[in-house]
Amino acid sequence: MIRPLLLALALLPQAALALPWDGTYRLSEDSDCDRVGEEGGALRIEEGVLHGVDSTCRMSEPVDVLDLDATLYVMDCEGEGQTWTERAMLMKAAQGDAIFLAWRGYVFRYDRCPAPEGASAEPADDAPDDGAPDDGAPDDGAPGQEDAAGPSDAAD
Repeated sequence: MIRPLLLALALLPQAALALPWDGTYRLSEDSDCDRVGEEGGALRIEEGVLHGVDSTCRMSEPVDVLDLDATLYVMDCEGEGQTWTERAMLMKAAQGDAIFLAWRGYVFRYDRCPAPEGASAEPADDAPDDGAPDDGAPDDGAPGQEDAAGPSDAAD
């Protein structure tokens, strides 16, 4: 009886689990936290999926990066009529309620969006351990905001 129960638990979809990275994040103070997935808006990580500008990535195969409060993921992405797979790393910032996203040779800092008035604040991220949401873009842009500090700005 225990064996079938354990098998059933093991087969539960990863997406149904809340992950330590879940939340809505902005690349800059000018980003509109109410506009997820749009230019000038925010990035959202929710139930193992990263929602960025015109793209969505399912985060899978999490690997804990020891002593860094970070997790490496395989990102299976789709957007703008394309699909692609890449690796990305999420890391908790040492200061502030923020994360770093290392993606395609660039590192972006995303601060957690403030909770809307009248809503309870999202819990702060703890050290990551498991799969998290995903997002990416077919170009070299950051998954969250192409017009703020994308790779073309970061490389200068």
